[in-house]
Amino acid sequence: MQPILWAAVGTGFTFLMTSLGSAMVFFFKKKVNPSAQRIFLGFAAGVMIAASVWSLLIPAIEEATEAGRIGWVPAAGGFALGVLFLMGLDGLLPHLHIGAKQPEGLHASWRRSTLLIFAVTLHNIPEGMAVGLSFALAAQHSGELATLSAAFALALGIGIQNFPEGAAISLPLRQEGASRSRAFLYGSLSGIVEPIFGILVVMVASGIQPLMPWLLSFAAGAMMFVVVEELIPEAHLGEHSHTGTLGVMAGFMVMMILDVALG
Repeated sequence: MQPILWAAVGTGFTFLMTSLGSAMVFFFKKKVNPSAQRIFLGFAAGVMIAASVWSLLIPAIEEATEAGRIGWVPAAGGFALGVLFLMGLDGLLPHLHIGAKQPEGLHASWRRSTLLIFAVTLHNIPEGMAVGLSFALAAQHSGELATLSAAFALALGIGIQNFPEGAAISLPLRQEGASRSRAFLYGSLSGIVEPIFGILVVMVASGIQPLMPWLLSFAAGAMMFVVVEELIPEAHLGEHSHTGTLGVMAGFMVMMILDVALG
């Protein structure tokens, strides 16, 4: 029960940060400045890259090695499965990226606002899994300070980048004609998958503890797919600009510092 409770707290915080970001629709009338949007997207990419390495892949290798197994096998295998999982969702779930004209995934006669929400929801699934698994790992280690601090660091890093992400969905929805309250609600709901998937994956990990290295690597692969497939390309938006690149560097550095300082 403790791993589930901790995962609920961690992913609840990241969901709260998404909601707070979505609340920006009540204070701003216009959509996010394109340069700021590139910085936010790049920052999110940097955070997710660092989190994939320090908070997921390295612990997965260490867990497998301590259990007497070959460390890189679950790291590589889980990573590949995570990539395939997100690739499948990306190909099946109808969604529309901000600034794009044509939706991706299976054809659906959904409203443009609904497709925008599903695009952000895709980003949040691996984030919720990553935070949930980090707290489950801390619980399996009987709340060791270093492991628990690393889980909090990951939740803090993901939460920080979720704030602008919430604004990036609610403000465009407002521009699409939605009321402020509806744009806030939809922006917030785009983050609800984080606690849902975070708790679900912890329930699986708690029942089959030897799978933990595979699940950690799975979350890392899913996050890296989002980074390479969507966040980094969107951070540049067809322009040769340093703003998106600097955002990636800043996000990576912040997440690295959080993990090392608190881990």
